[in-house]
Amino acid sequence: MTDSSLHRVAVLSDIHGVLPALEAVLAEPEVAAADRVVLTGDITAGPQPTEVLSLLRAQGERVLWLSGNADRELVEYRRGERPEITDPIGAYAATQLTDEDVEFLAALPTTRTLTVRGLGQVLFCHATPRDDEEVVLVDSRPDRWAEVFEDVPESVRTIVCGHTHMPYVRLAHGRLVVNPGSVGMPYGRPGAHWCLLGPGTDLRVTPYDIPAAVGRLVAECDWPGIAEWADLYLNARVTDREALEVFGPRDGREPMA
Repeated sequence: MTDSSLHRVAVLSDIHGVLPALEAVLAEPEVAAADRVVLTGDITAGPQPTEVLSLLRAQGERVLWLSGNADRELVEYRRGERPEITDPIGAYAATQLTDEDVEFLAALPTTRTLTVRGLGQVLFCHATPRDDEEVVLVDSRPDRWAEVFEDVPESVRTIVCGHTHMPYVRLAHGRLVVNPGSVGMPYGRPGAHWCLLGPGTDLRVTPYDIPAAVGRLVAECDWPGIAEWADLYLNARVTDREALEVFGPRDGREPMA
C-alpha cells in the first residue's frame, strides 16, 4: 500500500499523553485495519508522554507523525529555549522525555499531504496549515478561512486539523475541513475522539472506562496535580461553550454574551 492509494486513514489528534485513551482507540478494529494512522500533533504534553510514544512507535511505519504546538513547547523547554510552559503539566511532561524523545519530536514535520480515496489530496496539520497554535472553529467566518487557506494549493480539497479539542466537519470556500477532536483531553463530551477518512469523513468517539483510567493515571503518574487534572480532562468537565469563550477572541471575534 502506497500513500497514493490510501483507502482508510485513521486520524488521532491531541492525545496529550493519556495512555488509557490511546489504548482504547488503537484497539478499535477500524483503526487496526487502517492503511495509515495520522497523528495531528500534541502527542506528549500530558501525564504519560514516554508511554504514549512507546506505544505509538510499536505500531510501526503505518503511523505518520506531525508536531503540535505543545510538542514544540516541550522541546523548546528541554533545550532551554523557553523558561517556562504555560500549561502546568507541560514542564512535568518535558522532564519525562528522554534525550532521544526530544530529538524525535524536534524532527517532526508540521504538515503532511496524502491522497485518500474519495477525498483526493488531504492536508494534515495541527492548528492551521500555516501556524501550529492558530485558532479556527466550526463557525469561523468565511474571510477568516480565506486568510488561513491563502497559501494552500488549490489541488488540496480537504484539510484536517486539531488543536481545539472539539470535533467538527464543515465546508469553507469549497474545501472540506475536518477536526477529529481530542483523544486524551476532549472538551464538551467525554470519550476518546478520532476520525476515519476514506471515502468520506466519519467522526468517531471511543468510550472507555474513565474512572479506571483516572485511577490508573493517579497511580502511575507522580505529578502532584494529576488527580485534579485527570478528573477535569478525562471527564470532559470543560464544556464546549467554555472552550469557545476562551478560543473566540483568538479567532478574532467578540467575547460571547
